[in-house]
Amino acid sequence: MAFDVDKYTATSVAVNWADLDLARFREHPLPEGSLRTLRYMADVEYHTVCYTRDLLTTPSHKEADMSAFMTMWNREEFWHGEALAEVLSYHDITVDFDELKANRLKLGWKDRLDPIKQSVVGKLVGMDFVAVHMAWGAANEWSAITAYNRMAELEEDPVLAELLKRIAKQEARHVAFYTSQARDRLAKSKKAQVFARFALSNFWAPVGSSIMDKVEVQHVMGHLMGGPEGRKAARKIDTAISGLPGLQGLTIVDDSLNALGIAA
Repeated sequence: MAFDVDKYTATSVAVNWADLDLARFREHPLPEGSLRTLRYMADVEYHTVCYTRDLLTTPSHKEADMSAFMTMWNREEFWHGEALAEVLSYHDITVDFDELKANRLKLGWKDRLDPIKQSVVGKLVGMDFVAVHMAWGAANEWSAITAYNRMAELEEDPVLAELLKRIAKQEARHVAFYTSQARDRLAKSKKAQVFARFALSNFWAPVGSSIMDKVEVQHVMGHLMGGPEGRKAARKIDTAISGLPGLQGLTIVDDSLNALGIAA
């Protein structure tokens, strides 16, 4: 079924946590390793605006459905960051925009060049870039929903689990949009399939890899995707990605975990 963008934009809301007893974390704090993973997740959600910024220089922004989705998607991801920051605040961990800005400044020229690179690639590839963008987005959103569900399973805290399931529910709609768009666009263009396969095979990395220190990426991937059950979840993502037209056999998540030295 085609994704109904009008329905999505009409029903998009900020994730709700007002009814959750987050104050219980004062008496039942989360482990340090879990807090480290949640902090990573919060930072990634807050950085979504940079991803949107880069895409405004590409052919993707020229399509009305894309612009509508990206606007609401960016808003929902921001509130995911706010919800996670609220959990962290009950553990005396403050996430603020000054610190996030400082982290972006540390990227230096890399952050400044990203929009330019996206623009150049978009012009070279043309409208087939949109298919690549959608396939890439699908891989990222499948990873996100898997990460939130894995975190809920591993922590077994009822309040945290409920919050993460609410976030994952919104991520599921993001997955549906990207997947629907990627499948349709890749099916119509062999050139798009070639570009998407090349991009994902050579440049895709776990979400957050471009903005976080490698040691933090290794911690989060080891926490969520390490061991037999973690790898099982990772391979489900690969199976979903390889189900898209022209992407059969890709194992980008499993390969990235191996490259990071994550134990299977």
